[in-house]
Amino acid sequence: MRGIVFLGERRLEVRDFPDPTPGPCEVVVEMKASGMCGSDLTPYRQPADQVLPIIRGHEPCGVVVERGSAVADDEAPIGQRVMVHHYSGCGRCKYCLVGYSQLCLHGHFVYGANAHGGHARYMLVKPSMLVPLDEALSFEEGAAISCGTGTAYLALKRLDVSGRDTLVIFGQGPVGLSGTMLAKAMGARVIAVDLSLERLEMAQQFGADEAIDARESDPVQVVRELTHGEGADATLDCTGQPQARVNAVRSARTWGRVCFVGEGNTTTFDVSPDIIHKQLTIHGSWTFSSVGQAECARFVIDRRLPLARLLTQRFSIGQAEEAYKLFDTQTTGKGVFVDF
Repeated sequence: MRGIVFLGERRLEVRDFPDPTPGPCEVVVEMKASGMCGSDLTPYRQPADQVLPIIRGHEPCGVVVERGSAVADDEAPIGQRVMVHHYSGCGRCKYCLVGYSQLCLHGHFVYGANAHGGHARYMLVKPSMLVPLDEALSFEEGAAISCGTGTAYLALKRLDVSGRDTLVIFGQGPVGLSGTMLAKAMGARVIAVDLSLERLEMAQQFGADEAIDARESDPVQVVRELTHGEGADATLDCTGQPQARVNAVRSARTWGRVCFVGEGNTTTFDVSPDIIHKQLTIHGSWTFSSVGQAECARFVIDRRLPLARLLTQRFSIGQAEEAYKLFDTQTTGKGVFVDF
């Protein structure tokens, strides 16, 4: 099989790998869709000596095609449509047992980061990583839920977003756009912030009530103008950028809630006036549990949300270089590999 490997410094190649054979406690999933995520851009851009030579892709979705001898029939039925929760841990600690294997007390693997991921025809996983995919969702939608959309959903749950809230979302890439769509379904008034006019237009198509171009306006000031001088009830940073995080904190009202999901970087806050004296609650939210992944999929189905509209580009593995060059412009919706 062929798999996409990052070489660093915005270079990649498609390499040949042997088709995986499952061990006794493993399962092989044939990929039907493997999404591209903003966090992929970090290893894509990194210096070459910092990049692991593994198959990338941590938004896998496909069909079970083979299982090991110790895997029960009902754990991984052949032909079952599945999303993949892209982490594995010890399987026994208190975090693994509730589906948060990325918090494993004994160490964990992130598939597509330090273990082979989904940008190839086949992926070798543990049965505990499988999340059934309802027929109401396409494989592409399942791939989106497997990281970006699921991440936005659990962040909104952490923020306890409802129809009482004005919510500001910084960054309207695939995670932020998902947040906009989901928060509107939860009843919130949504203010979208980005540097890309293309992404702001998409945010409005997904229901954003207001869109702020952070290149042209101070988003903190505009948010205050839109909220009677008080600030937003809740803010969500999907960028990981230092200034956006500061703006998320400063845009929140007194007693407001803030959540960070964007990875990387270091940020400095003026703690007393911006946080302590405003009585802020600040959350960090790292993706989701396998249970939360299934819950997000059910939410999308039950609300008939147009998640498919988030997927704006589709590629074959052979188009990997073109795909990541386009995604690196950060002007598009979600790209997904569908031909392996």
